[in-house]
Amino acid sequence: MKSYGLIAVLFAGLLAGPAIHAQQSAAPAGSTGQCKDGSYTNHATKKGACSGHQGVKEWYTAAAPAAAAPAAAPAAAPAAAPAAAAAPASKSAKSTGTQPPANAAPGGGPGLVWVNDSSKVYHCQGDKWYGKTKAGSYMSEADAKAKGYHADHGKACTQ
Repeated sequence: MKSYGLIAVLFAGLLAGPAIHAQQSAAPAGSTGQCKDGSYTNHATKKGACSGHQGVKEWYTAAAPAAAAPAAAPAAAPAAAPAAAAAPASKSAKSTGTQPPANAAPGGGPGLVWVNDSSKVYHCQGDKWYGKTKAGSYMSEADAKAKGYHADHGKACTQ
């Protein structure tokens, strides 16, 4: 009787494997997990990865790709060395604060600020977060102030 239960568990694991792989392959390149609101994260650790996004739904561990490719133990050892070398780099990135995405949202330009809908902060043209927060839009600085947004760190764009 116990062997049937073990077989059922193994069979269920085999069925779940492709579903998990399909979900991970749908994630953007470099993603380390998916948040409960459907967005993806590329944080190095699970702690705080989906802060403000209702928590972590799925975490794609670094061990998952290694488990998918059957390799001998000596091949896994060199792969661990670059991962260890990358750890200090992620710590230094954390000490400088979070980094904005590489590409800004289309639009924007002179006379427009980027308003972050979730934080109620607006960013001036040339700011590292201009057009790069997850939820926001462009508008004039006067409109942003009229709608209750405030300047990033109290620094207004126009004097």
